[in-house]
Amino acid sequence: MHPLPSPAPAAAPAGCREMLPVDEFVATLPKATLFGAVYFTDMDDRPVQLHAVYSPDHPWQLPGGTAEAGERPWRTAVRETEEETGLVVPGPPRLLAAVFGLPGAAWPLATAGYVFDGGRLTDRQIEELVLDPEEHDEVRVLPLPRWRPLMPPRDFARLTAFAEARRTGTAAYVGAWDWDEPPGGEE
Repeated sequence: MHPLPSPAPAAAPAGCREMLPVDEFVATLPKATLFGAVYFTDMDDRPVQLHAVYSPDHPWQLPGGTAEAGERPWRTAVRETEEETGLVVPGPPRLLAAVFGLPGAAWPLATAGYVFDGGRLTDRQIEELVLDPEEHDEVRVLPLPRWRPLMPPRDFARLTAFAEARRTGTAAYVGAWDWDEPPGGEE
């Protein structure tokens, strides 16, 4: 059996740009990292967050992290949560939010992520979380308004969007969680 030849790029209609080969076209596209995270609350719907030892600009975070090659967002969220807390997240996945950020001075790639609902944790489950000390040094559970002074405004807005998505059952889109703070600190 002989392999079929690759199709030649189609000729562009008059007045249109000529089509690029796939590898050249892909080189022109924006690049992004992918992450998966899990939003938990306690039984009273107070958000559970981890204090990051490596990020003074974004000190309080959900369990989660960057996808590895070939990994899908839900698998990333489950793997990272287990690595960071020892907690195994049951499925199936329930999407709470999609998060997007443009690249900036601190990171040269855009960021696209998915936040999944991890449900409500009992006091015992929270007490039994085992943190990876290279990443986090504290677990905190607070009513949503008490998180405000502990976080940058856009981090708090993002956390609020997750809580609202859980409350309403409608996934949130956080489309301006950029690496550089928008002018005037607003999104």
